[in-house]
Amino acid sequence: MRQVARRQHNVHPDLGQAAGRIFAVNDRINQILIEPPGRARTIAAIFTHMHNVRTKWIRLTAPHLKVPPQLNRAHCTRQQARAGLAESAALCAEMLEEALGPAGGRIEKFRRDGWGSPWPTGPDMLCYMLAHEAHHRGQVLLLAHQLGFPLPKEVGYGIWNWGRLAASAK
Repeated sequence: MRQVARRQHNVHPDLGQAAGRIFAVNDRINQILIEPPGRARTIAAIFTHMHNVRTKWIRLTAPHLKVPPQLNRAHCTRQQARAGLAESAALCAEMLEEALGPAGGRIEKFRRDGWGSPWPTGPDMLCYMLAHEAHHRGQVLLLAHQLGFPLPKEVGYGIWNWGRLAASAK
C-alpha cells in the first residue's frame, strides 16, 4: 500500500495577510458592480447568493467568528446586499488571514459545504472562493448587458484596476 505524504502547514508568513487583502479587493469589485441602474433586483439577488454562501463558509470553517445573518434573495435591496457583502467580506478576509497566516493552525480545514469533504487550508481555499465570486460577477455583467444597462466605462475598466482597488480595500 502506497503511503501518501501528509501536507505540512508551511506557508509564507505574509500569505494570510495577503489572502485577506486579496479577498478585500475581490469585494471592492463586487461593490462596484452592484451599482448598475435600473432593474437591479435580479442583480441584487445574485449578490445576495454570494453573501449567503460566504456566511456558510464562515459558519462551517470558522465557527468562532460571528456569522452575519443571511439575506432574503427575493426581497433584498441593493443597499442590503451592499451592506451584507461588506460584512461577509470582512469576515472572509479575517478567516483567510487566520487560515493562511504565520500563526496558522486555528483554522485547519476549509469546509465549503456541509456535504463535501473538507480541504486543507491553503491557496486552493482562496482560489475556490475567488472563482465562485468571479463566476457570479460574470453573470452580473452579462445580465446588466442583456437588460440594456451597459456599465459605464469607469466601472467596466475600474474592476480591472487591481492596484487602485487594493489601495482602497483596507
